[in-house]
Amino acid sequence: MSDLNDPRVFFAAERTLLAWTRTSLTLIAFGFVIERFGLFVHMLMPKEGEVLQRDGTFWAGIALILLGAIVAVLSVVQYRGVLRILKPVEIPEGYWVNIGVFTNLTLAVLGAVITIYFFFGLH
Repeated sequence: MSDLNDPRVFFAAERTLLAWTRTSLTLIAFGFVIERFGLFVHMLMPKEGEVLQRDGTFWAGIALILLGAIVAVLSVVQYRGVLRILKPVEIPEGYWVNIGVFTNLTLAVLGAVITIYFFFGLH
C-alpha cells in the first residue's frame, strides 16, 4: 500500500498504462503491415498457377498482432493491481479511472478480430 497520499502516484500509474497502450497499438500496427506486405509482394510478383500461401510474413504479422493484444490485456491487469493498493485520497474525486482500461481492452478485442479475419477472411 502506498504511503504517499498523493494523486501523482495514480497519474504515474495511468501514464504507464497509456505507454503500454501505445506499445500494444504499435505492435498490432506493425504486425498488420508485415502481414499485408507479404500479400503485396505476392501481388507484385505472381507466379502462374500458384495459390496464395501463408508464408513467413503471414505468421510473423499474426504473432505481432497477438503479442500486441496480449500486452494490452496484461497492462490492464497490472494497472488494476496498482489501483487496488492505492488509497482513496490518491485517486482524484470524480475521476473516471477506467478510460485506459476500456481503451486497452478494446485494442485487445480489435487485435483478436484482425487475427481471426486474417485466418478466415479473403486475401
